[in-house]
Amino acid sequence: MMITVLAILCIFLMAAALFLNLFGLPANWIALGFAALWTFLVPDTAMSLTVLAVMGGLAVAGEILETLMVQIWGKKYGGSTMGSVGGIIGALIGAIMCAPILFGIGALFGALAGAFLGSLAVELFRGRHNTEALRAAWGSMLGRFGGTMVKTAIGCAMVVIAAPRILP
Repeated sequence: MMITVLAILCIFLMAAALFLNLFGLPANWIALGFAALWTFLVPDTAMSLTVLAVMGGLAVAGEILETLMVQIWGKKYGGSTMGSVGGIIGALIGAIMCAPILFGIGALFGALAGAFLGSLAVELFRGRHNTEALRAAWGSMLGRFGGTMVKTAIGCAMVVIAAPRILP
């Protein structure tokens, strides 16, 4: 009975960790950490090192896709590499600053606004025309949103993979 309660708690913590994606934090890695901790503490579980490796590969893919989406969408809308970097930094700052709003939901909006403003600031600083800089910033913001959604979806897949192997 107690092992079932602990298993449900572990799965809940893995799922709850996915909300950290809104802050630009390594939520999928934290979820993987909970799965690895469960495997270590309950060695007779169905969770194997192979499954943990697959989940690790998914976490790597999530990080790569998130970063690529910001860069690809930024470039698609005329942004520079430095503008993409500004968008990434701005998104992190915006997410942290807006996290207390609406019980943490503000972090998503802060990340989007931060991606836009960070990219815009860098593009304007580099001497881009206002219209071009605004377009590039829009692309950076769209990329941030898409990247966050893809990374969160991958995290959900990780929880779905782990849950039946954690439950007794």
